[in-house]
Parts: sequence; structure tokens; C-alpha cells
Amino acid sequence: MIFERYKPRDGFWDEMSLDDSTIREHYISICRQLNAIQAETLLKKEEIARKMFMNQGITFTVYSGNEGIERIFPFDIIPRIITATEWSHIEKGVSQRLKALNFFLKDIYNEQNIIKDGIIPAELIVTCPHFNREVFGIQVPFDIYVHIAGIDLVRDSDGTYYVLEDNLRTPSGVSYMLENREVTKRIFPELMSEYKVRKVSDYSLMLHNILVSLAPKQMQQPTIVLLTPGVYNSAYYEHTFLARYMGIELVEGRDLLVDNHKVYMKTTHGLRQVDVIYRRVDDEYLDPLVFNPNSLLGVPGLVSAYRKGNVAIVNAIGNGVADDKAIYAYVPDMIKYYLNEEPILKNVPTYRMEVEEERRYVFENIGKMVIKRTNESGGYGMVMGTAASEDELEGVKSAILKEPRSYIAQPTINISTVPCYLDGKLVPRHIDLRPYALCGPDGIQLVPGGLTRVALKEHSLVVNSSQGGGSKDTWIID
Repeated sequence: MIFERYKPRDGFWDEMSLDDSTIREHYISICRQLNAIQAETLLKKEEIARKMFMNQGITFTVYSGNEGIERIFPFDIIPRIITATEWSHIEKGVSQRLKALNFFLKDIYNEQNIIKDGIIPAELIVTCPHFNREVFGIQVPFDIYVHIAGIDLVRDSDGTYYVLEDNLRTPSGVSYMLENREVTKRIFPELMSEYKVRKVSDYSLMLHNILVSLAPKQMQQPTIVLLTPGVYNSAYYEHTFLARYMGIELVEGRDLLVDNHKVYMKTTHGLRQVDVIYRRVDDEYLDPLVFNPNSLLGVPGLVSAYRKGNVAIVNAIGNGVADDKAIYAYVPDMIKYYLNEEPILKNVPTYRMEVEEERRYVFENIGKMVIKRTNESGGYGMVMGTAASEDELEGVKSAILKEPRSYIAQPTINISTVPCYLDGKLVPRHIDLRPYALCGPDGIQLVPGGLTRVALKEHSLVVNSSQGGGSKDTWIID
């Protein structure tokens, strides 16, 4: 009877339990069924899941010092359940946000009306390291810059969803979402059938259809490749997974060349023109003739082929300006400016450190703040005021004063908890949700599930796998 012994954490929204430990309606069936399972059986299911991840080679890389340590991705067997009503709210909010962000990217690389109209300071754009003047004026297919997005959501103590950050460059983690579902099908088949869980398995087909639609010359079978930095990249497992499931070639920069503003792939039968590149290489390494001249990961001349319209690149080059954490603060204003709508999903209140009065307020309340570098990801460059020592807080203050543009601060959100099965017990752990959205000529589609990331350490609010987090399957139910 593991659920009867479950104690939610005081002061936090729990996805399964109300404050008086009453089970929320959509969790009642799973509680009943799992309570009927012997503890030994649950441990066996956990072991099956671990072996499946190991046998599939589902790994990620943590960079520590100068070395990369490859680890099996931690998986919790108890699914996170979201009702259709809640999911509909998330879908509408994420779709609205992506429409505005896409308009912003088109605008900022062309007319720049949002700057001229005084909505966003020009200085904020030009000081963003991911604003690429080199792609200014390039016309992208269907005016779509964001084809794949991972929008990170959290719930506050009152159950309200907030957008924590936007991932619009090369969002990762979708392979874990898909593999989590395969594992859950194996260990809880009857439970999944009873709940009528919506499918996530169509993701690869949905993405492939979008890639096909972006080919410069409309054709039934364009040549599509996935460009990877190679085996030492932390997400290499995902690159191989997606290429295999979509039936496209996995290539590195050395496998491609540009001739007469066209991209070609080297094959045993000679050169073959490439129409669409799903790139998992960051902007600065894509083309050594335009960006980092020392890059061995990219393709010399790629930007010239892109500018001529001879190859489509997914996601578009230069998207990083839209997920800069300082510019994140202006997304609600973008929604009002481009769509004339009120935001459906809230932003976390965000303080920009180059604004003196905001910086002063943050310094006075730094013990309650989360300090983030504006262009770091994966939980790196983040200081939790509630957990930091006095020396760490003084150090981050000094760093902010040296480079105020490089930091933002946000109040600590009491992010929601969910039951996790750890060491034979059911315990609350903090979570976020990364829904994956695909944007193509026919509109925006969200895969009904997304990746629920879990802070496996007790009381930790940091869910990133690089910082000791794991994940669990996410069920959308009617």
C-alpha cells in the first residue's frame, strides 16, 4: 500500500494529492492498481526499466572538469498524469507564445519594428551573443524560424503554470520522452490501456513531414540529413535515435561540402545534393567562413547556400536571440504587440541586472532569488539564493556588477511535486514539464505528453539531468 504512506511536501502543489492527502480524481485509478501490486513486483518493474535503458544505450553526458562522463538516464516508473483540460490550456498557451516568438524572429532579422516602436531596447538585441547579423535579411521557407521548440513549464504552489524558459535553438530530450513511453508500455500495459493515454509515438513522423515540406524545391523525396557534432556530444544518443526513426542520414560536418552555393553529401556513389538540414550543431560552429573560423564541426560555405535558398536549415540560424533569458522578460510584450492578445501562460517575474533599480532590489533580496546567466543552459551558471553560502552570494554579486547584461534574477518558484518511487518508497520530488511543439506550414502541433524532468535529490528544485535530475513518462488522459 505504497500510496497510503505517501506524504506530500507542505507548501507545494502536489500533482497527485490535495493538502489533506485526498487523491486527485485523475490519480485514483493508478493509486488503486499500484497499491494492489506487491513491493517485490514494483522493484522488479523498476529493474526491468533500468535494464531496458541500459540495453538501449539511453545515455547522456555530464561534463565535469575536462572530461565527459556518460551515464544512464535516470527514470522513475510512476507516470505523471495531466488531464485533457489542463493540456488544452498548455497547448493554447505554448502555441500563442511560439507564434509571437516567430513573428519576433522574422521582425528582428528584417524590419525591426519592435525596436522602432520602443517595445524592446535596441541595446538588448545588439548585445545578445546569439543575435547573428550574418543572417540578417535571409528569407526562410514559409517565414518559419522555429520548427522545433521545447518550452519549459513549472507549476507554482497555487497550481498556476509558468513558462520558465524557451528553447528555440536545438532543444533536446525528445528521445527520452519517446523511450520513457516504450518502457512504460512494457511495465504497465494494462494501466495504460485503462487510462487511454494519448500517443507520443507520432513525433518522428510529424517532424519528418515538416522537414519534407521545407525543401527548397517541392518534391516527394527530398534529401534530408541530421547534422551532429559527433559522438562526444552530450545528446549524441538522441541524434542517432531521431535519424534512425525518421529514416534520414546522420552526418557530421566532414560528410558535407558546398559547391556553387549548394550543399552536397559525400556518398559511395558520388555527391548527392542536400535539401534540408536538421542541425544539432550550434550557430557559432555551423560555418567556419562566417562564424568561428576554428570550427571543425560545420560546413564551409553553408551560410551562402542558406542565403541563396538552396538549403533549408532547422531550426533557423539566429534563433538564440529569442531564447536569451534577458529577452525572455519581454515575451508577454511580444504577444501583445504582434498578436494583440493577453498571454495565456505567465512568465516568471524576471529582473534584468543592467537596470539599476532592479539590480538593487535583487541584491537586497538575493537569498530569495535564483540568479541565472542569460545564455547558459542545462542548469549551468545558476545560483539558488536559498541554498548558496554567503561567499557564493557575494561572488555572484561581484560577477553581476562586472557583466550586468549577462545575468537575470527570478524569485524562487515553489515548483510542484509528484510521487516518485525511490529506494522502495513513494516520496515527493520536484518536477517541470517540457512539451515539444512542431511548427510547419500547416500550423503548430504539440506532442501530447512532453518530458517531465524530476529533481531526484530531496528538496532540490534543479531538474536538469546534468545536475542529477531524471525523468518520468507523462500521460495526457481524457
